[in-house]
Amino acid sequence: MTTNSSPQPRDLPPVWEPASVEAELYQRWVDAGYFAPDPASDRPGFCIVLPPPNVTGSLHMGHALEHSIMDALTRRRRMQGYETLWQPGMDHAGIATQNAVERQLAGEGKNRHDLGREAFVERVWAWKAEYGGKILGQMRRLGDGVDWSRDRFTMDEGLSKAVQTIFKKLYEDGLIYRAERIINWCPRCLTALSDIEVEHSDDEGELISIRYGSLDDADRSIVVATTRAETMLGDTAVAVHPDDDRYQHLVGTEVELPLTGRMIPIVADEHVDPSFGTGAVKVTPAHDPNDFEIGRRHQLPAITIMDERANIIVKGPFEGLDRFEARPAVVAALRDQGRIVAEKRPYVHSVGHCSRCDTVVEPRLSLQWFVKVEPLARAAGDAVRDGRTTIHPPELAKRYFDWVDNMHDWCISRQLWWGHRIPVWYGPDDKVVCVGPDEEPPQGDGWTQDPDVLDTWFSSALWPFSTLGWPDETPHLRTFYPNSVLVTGYDILFFWVTRMMMFGLYAMDGVQPFDHVFLHGLIRDASGKKMSKTRGNVIDPLDWLDRFGADATRFTLVRGANPGADMAISEEWAAGSRNFGNKLWNATRFALMNGATVARPVPARDTLTDADRWILDLTDAVVAEVDELYEDYQFAKLSDALYHFTWDELCDWYLELAKVQIAEGGSRADDTRAVLGHVLDTVLRLLHPLIPFVTERLWTTLTGGESLVVASWPTVSGEAADGAAARRIAGVQKLVTEVRRFRSDQGVKPGQRVKARLSGVDEAGLSALSQAVSSLARLEAPGESFTPSASIEVALPGGHVHVELDLSGTVDLAAERKRLEKDLAVARKELAGTEAKLSNPNFMGKAPEEVVAKIRARRDAAAAEIERITKRLGSFGD
Repeated sequence: MTTNSSPQPRDLPPVWEPASVEAELYQRWVDAGYFAPDPASDRPGFCIVLPPPNVTGSLHMGHALEHSIMDALTRRRRMQGYETLWQPGMDHAGIATQNAVERQLAGEGKNRHDLGREAFVERVWAWKAEYGGKILGQMRRLGDGVDWSRDRFTMDEGLSKAVQTIFKKLYEDGLIYRAERIINWCPRCLTALSDIEVEHSDDEGELISIRYGSLDDADRSIVVATTRAETMLGDTAVAVHPDDDRYQHLVGTEVELPLTGRMIPIVADEHVDPSFGTGAVKVTPAHDPNDFEIGRRHQLPAITIMDERANIIVKGPFEGLDRFEARPAVVAALRDQGRIVAEKRPYVHSVGHCSRCDTVVEPRLSLQWFVKVEPLARAAGDAVRDGRTTIHPPELAKRYFDWVDNMHDWCISRQLWWGHRIPVWYGPDDKVVCVGPDEEPPQGDGWTQDPDVLDTWFSSALWPFSTLGWPDETPHLRTFYPNSVLVTGYDILFFWVTRMMMFGLYAMDGVQPFDHVFLHGLIRDASGKKMSKTRGNVIDPLDWLDRFGADATRFTLVRGANPGADMAISEEWAAGSRNFGNKLWNATRFALMNGATVARPVPARDTLTDADRWILDLTDAVVAEVDELYEDYQFAKLSDALYHFTWDELCDWYLELAKVQIAEGGSRADDTRAVLGHVLDTVLRLLHPLIPFVTERLWTTLTGGESLVVASWPTVSGEAADGAAARRIAGVQKLVTEVRRFRSDQGVKPGQRVKARLSGVDEAGLSALSQAVSSLARLEAPGESFTPSASIEVALPGGHVHVELDLSGTVDLAAERKRLEKDLAVARKELAGTEAKLSNPNFMGKAPEEVVAKIRARRDAAAAEIERITKRLGSFGD
């Protein structure tokens, strides 16, 4: 590393302005190739794959948090000497992208069928080229250190080859099959949906109790309840629990299904909860997943009563009605027959909605492709149980096991045109051929390819290895698989993480896709509420990037990132992070103006002052603490440690102590300049992964080095900490703080120097630091005509220090009296208000204990303030 022996503060503008330098710095990093690893290097590999954002998406706060964490991890490992790859890419987002293009076509008065499949897919590719990938530019603004030369897309040629390869392997191993099953169906998007594409909400509906069977003989009738009355048209049984004595006489008999004239059996099934409702449930195998399973166990017919758009297809008066039109019509018809036993409205219950269009999802019996997950899920569970993959925080491992140990077969087919088309061909005589990536599809008449495409999550489940070149054996695959860590939200633990674990272990011969999985929480507003457009509390990270800069945005997010826990954010915290960057900027300029340098080695500890030894020891401690917290993914704690070390210890105390020592001149001054340069160099390196832009600008000015991106990560010195020096500096801090507080109480302006005489300094062990105390407390020598008018005594571990001060002429007594009287009135009002509440029996009887405790604390604080102000006013005399 080349160094500049005499960095100048003039090399830094007076104010840190992120917008003026961020884009230039980022492009310099990219052009230098810092983010592109060499897989042939003998350095250890470190890899993170970017959870691929949708091609339709733009940066939201969840992305910003996730990307800030991943960038911090990769930047630190790079500085530690690892060959690091942060693999970028985008997801083709089947439903979302197809919907976007269909909306565009609708604006032209067309639909996809007007174009035909091939032309529509070409139109989607054209849309992607023009509108897709907006988020990639936004990632650059945030400072993402990804390897742009390896940018991937889940529909690119290499990943398509991976999809076809694993599909055929699973198919030939009997782990992919086609069958009729109940799936989530969107009547608007006209496709099956995965569980993650269904969002549940508590909706107001109705609960209707209906009598089946005889209206005259209770022993030949049974009452069922439903929130979807229209589905009774497809009932093929009523089920009761086999041990329910109320219905023993009916099991094995038949009852008439109202409105249809059909007779349906009453069956006994252990799935039924006898304590819920009437203990009898209607069974509609074609329109409910639980009913489907009951139907399979009892060999019941499955009657489909709706078409793909959720219109009734049963012959009769309801044919052609939409499901929501049919519901009240069916209830009215049942009411006319006297079959309605009870109606409950509103009845709040959980309803699934399509995450793309908000349409209520319809369970539907459909011929679809499925992955047989049992052996794959078992392997995914074993990999975490035996420690090959570690989940952070560990308490979320239970949730992972709950999923993998109870997983149902995965429906992977979608009735879309945009996506990976299922590589299966159907021919004459019911022939079925699965075609691999290097194989020609069957030729001749009568052969057609399956029209469906694969679930988007199928291709993204291959992401940890397909992006590295699989199924080919590439240098990147050898070096960077398994990935070092996956960073993602706990909300997609099942939907994405478990699928990647299953497919990674299967495709890579039992080798896990990740060594570690770090699960972060969700971002909420300052009140802890979920962000939503309807609430109007969504915070746009692009707005923060414009107003506060990338560093402040990143630092605000990582400071709240406790593993697995949701976090609240607000503009005030972003402004605070911006202030932190400004503080660091000003501190470095101040240090440079005072001659801080890295050109001179730090002298031996035993030749340094207490202040120098103290800050070097604290620097070692924070390096060790930050390293430990990084390894445990404790981003909030490590950020907080760096914040307080930088602001409280370095800026607020050591810079002031160093200024005093440098002003004294001589070799000691040069030693302090070297220590100050070393500490700043270290703290800028430690902060760089979190706030890369401001640290890069400051560090290159301070050191003349090439770039922090490729600088080395700090390590502890190995020197023993000097406890005695730390105690003496703690004594200085307490003494200065008490004098400053006393001055403030007396109304002395912070910058005004006051004549003072200190005694007991030598006995307290602070003789070598007396000049620092006087400078930091704004005290000056008493002189011959010194007449003290006030004094304080400060107890320190080594003894008591007595401080006498001459405050004459330092305070405008009339103005100070007026200010104090105003403060006294406010304090008395606060005391009266709190005492009134505490003496009110109604308030005390109803208020929670924590509220009462806060009121008492306010009362005590007000009383103390009244005492302080009264004492101060008394010191003025008449």
